[in-house]
Amino acid sequence: MPTLILVRHGRSTANTSGVLAGWTPGVALDERGAAQAAALPGRLAELPISEVVVSPLQRCQETVRPLLEARPELRPHTEERIGEAHYGDWSGRKLAELTDEPLMQVVQAHPSAAEFPGGESMRAMQARAVDAVREWNARVERDHGADAVYLMCSHGDIIKSLVADALGLHLDLFQRISVEPCSITAIRYTRLRPFLVRLGDTGNLASLAPREESSDANAPVGGDAGAP
Repeated sequence: MPTLILVRHGRSTANTSGVLAGWTPGVALDERGAAQAAALPGRLAELPISEVVVSPLQRCQETVRPLLEARPELRPHTEERIGEAHYGDWSGRKLAELTDEPLMQVVQAHPSAAEFPGGESMRAMQARAVDAVREWNARVERDHGADAVYLMCSHGDIIKSLVADALGLHLDLFQRISVEPCSITAIRYTRLRPFLVRLGDTGNLASLAPREESSDANAPVGGDAGAP
């Protein structure tokens, strides 16, 4: 079966302003995110990408644009099921405001029991994303062969949930996974099991350096803003 290249969108204006964007319209890449997207064609230059599948949200569409311009033979396929989690009433709120919400503790420690008010459960989020990958695996293999490579551009929580599925991890453990903006995660699928061959690869180790700002033990809902 194919190899899936998962790209998280580049850094967005919501990432830098500390807002939980969700499906809020008009959330674009910031200056650094645009630079990350511009570097993507070079990072992927040696990969024979057969298909590009992308979340409908603006920040993902903008992330793949330089790649599509560099490879005009590729046509993007918009896939609703790999769109960001539906955070419902939390969408557009400051993450700092949400810290004291009782539900945030559940999101961090027991996400399989979390359902966002006016939105969806994290179980439903993972299920739709996994279903999308399974269907695209079959489609890509049918059209391009078992050794094909294809790309999905999606969001932090979606990618983390797909990695958890590939590793056989319970959803309650997915907050232990970190995926930086515009990082590349690769999963090679086979008939019997998937293999995680890259996780959150940004092409450098800057994200491992200590950060000046203090951090707590919580995983940023929706994904963090990446290295400074």
